[in-house]
This record gives sequence, structure tokens and C-alpha cells, in this order.
Amino acid sequence: MGADSEVLRSDSVARQVIDLFSKKWALLIIYALFPGTRRLSELQRTIEGISQKMLIQTLRDLEDKGFVTRTVHAVVPPRVDYALTPLGESLREPIVAMCQWGLAHLGTAQPSEAP
Repeated sequence: MGADSEVLRSDSVARQVIDLFSKKWALLIIYALFPGTRRLSELQRTIEGISQKMLIQTLRDLEDKGFVTRTVHAVVPPRVDYALTPLGESLREPIVAMCQWGLAHLGTAQPSEAP
């Protein structure tokens, strides 16, 4: 089995990365955090179509994996901020490249005709 097929193994790190980022909201949340620290309500307003439950669940997963930090401020009412870690920030270039590729190649794609 070559190095390229390592990605296809269920226990490979590459596979774990692909699995994490194939989740619908993960890359969008990271993208929404590129400008800087945001509150949960700001993220929910920014990312159209995401439910609060899914946003919280995905943020927890990204925090567990080390891509996002969660800071709770001891104020009334409580305030929670989310920001990218250096690991999360390191995804800026590949995510922006994917977006640019999509605009260049899929933005001009013709929809398939219905049968």
C-alpha cells in the first residue's frame, strides 16, 4: 500500500482530517472566524442556515480538536467568545484556495438538465 492509499485507511490521521472537514459546518465556522473573535450570536447571524444546536455542537468538536478556543467571561449576563487557535488559523490559506477554486471552476459550471 503506497503513501497515497494511507488516506483511505480508517485509522489514518489524514482520514480523520478529511472526516472532520467533510462535516457540513466545520469549514464554514472556521471561515467565519477568520476576521477574529466572535460571539455565538454573531456566528449564527453570519452563517446562514445553521441552527444554534448544530453551531454549538460543531464549535465543541472544533475546540476538542484544537482549532477553536472558547473563552467565558465572568460578567452578567455571561459572555462567551470563540476564536481560532494558531492551528485553526493555519487553515486560512487552504480554505481560501478552495473558495477561489470553486469560484473559478464551479461558478461557471452549467447546471445539468433534468431528465
